[in-house]
Amino acid sequence: MKSTPRTMRAMVLDRPGAQPALRLVELPVPAAGAGQLLIAVEACGVCRTDLHLVDGELPNPVLPIVPGHEIVGRVVTIGSGVAGFTVGQRVGVPWLGWTCGNCRFCRSGQENLCDAARFTGYQINGGYAEYTVADARYCFALPAAGDANAAVALAPLLCAGLIGYRALRMAGDVDAARRLGIYGFGAAAHIVAQVAKFQGREFYAFTRPGDTASQDFARQLGAAWAGPADAAPPGLMDAALIFAPAGPLVPQALRHLDKGGCVVCAGIHMSDIPSFPYSILWGERTIRSVANLTRRDGEEFLDIVARTPIATHTTRFALEQANEALEQLRRGAFEGTAVLVP
Repeated sequence: MKSTPRTMRAMVLDRPGAQPALRLVELPVPAAGAGQLLIAVEACGVCRTDLHLVDGELPNPVLPIVPGHEIVGRVVTIGSGVAGFTVGQRVGVPWLGWTCGNCRFCRSGQENLCDAARFTGYQINGGYAEYTVADARYCFALPAAGDANAAVALAPLLCAGLIGYRALRMAGDVDAARRLGIYGFGAAAHIVAQVAKFQGREFYAFTRPGDTASQDFARQLGAAWAGPADAAPPGLMDAALIFAPAGPLVPQALRHLDKGGCVVCAGIHMSDIPSFPYSILWGERTIRSVANLTRRDGEEFLDIVARTPIATHTTRFALEQANEALEQLRRGAFEGTAVLVP
């Protein structure tokens, strides 16, 4: 690999709510400490969580911060105590960036619930930059073949794909949750829909009223039905995955859920859930939330990706266009995921 420069370009958030949200700066290239990798960023996805961050909807961010947690890059240097990685290897870095390793959650394989956890692009500088450092425990090996276009295609898997997969797991196996409702047909939904279809599940896609483009997109990916979120699907659902950050969708989904079914809220932020009659919850229906991911999720999902023809749909932006990418995401101006390329 080429020699590492002393400085790098990065997009930085100084204050939530600022306009424009991020500014382009020159920063020192960080060094890999013990247990870390220094990574040359090839691509970084733009996630709705990043939008919640810049809008001030997530509490207590570390500021200033370099956002971005769907990172694909090449290992540049390896910190002491790290095994299993080589210089030049392509790796992915997700949202969950560090855990204590000692609490009851970490010891039981539920490190996603660690109270001391820190998150990439929120409390740890992320991938809206030319270089980043990451805890090697939360770096995943990715297919090495391909150029920057391959890296762009992989980026959405590191959050949209992983969170979508965890939501699908929480909904139940194929026998328990064969008929799925997917609310909010964006970055995560378009990936999890392909996994669900590959597993032999049937899915219904719910979008914002009037968003016929997303409904057509869902049908192209195999949706048995697609329509507005306030419409009734053609049959009862075994589970509903809610990716849109809209609390009123929870009772809406419950009304179309079969007995014993589950509503899974997959976002990190959601508006208030309105009150609803107990009758639509009764019948052993449940509501669950998704909190981050585990290493097991990453390993299982990337194994599925290796065996499943999953196509990510991306719109490419230069690093310095991060503000434009965020605003287009806010407006729903593209299908799939925006990806920044340094």
